[in-house]
Amino acid sequence: MAVIKTATATATATATATATKPIRGGRKKVPLVQRRRARKLVLQALYQWIMAGADPEQIAKQFHEENEGKMDWEFFDNVFIDIPKIIETLDSHLDPVLDRDSKELDPVEKALLYLGAYELAHRVDVPYKVVINECVELAKLFGATESHKYINGVLDKLIPKLRPAVVSRR
Repeated sequence: MAVIKTATATATATATATATKPIRGGRKKVPLVQRRRARKLVLQALYQWIMAGADPEQIAKQFHEENEGKMDWEFFDNVFIDIPKIIETLDSHLDPVLDRDSKELDPVEKALLYLGAYELAHRVDVPYKVVINECVELAKLFGATESHKYINGVLDKLIPKLRPAVVSRR
């Protein structure tokens, strides 16, 4: 048991130590837990935006004020602020692969699909499997009972259009 704890502690220390090293595209590698927290907040902010129709800048400011601790704020700010600006483009990607009108989607599902579609289209630094897995996990946490299966299926159908290089390697 002590060996496992030591290995985990070493892996965590290594991940934290490398968090500030630049990676491809000039971005810095951020610990997974900080990115995961940021995704969760993006989902919550998108939900608030969908439900209340409030100004995204004001929602972002509110989230910054109410959430402390280590978080990938750069990711949150880039992704959350950008999604409402390109919602029509995201809808044009999603509509052909949905089995219903997007207006009929649950707000949590809609927010997750926007997040997933955005990351697949605009965050090629994030592997498509990670994008889908993270959205599925958030669906399990916040969505309806079986919504994670729906999120998985829809995002998987987007891969050929949004990540064509991946399809050729599949």
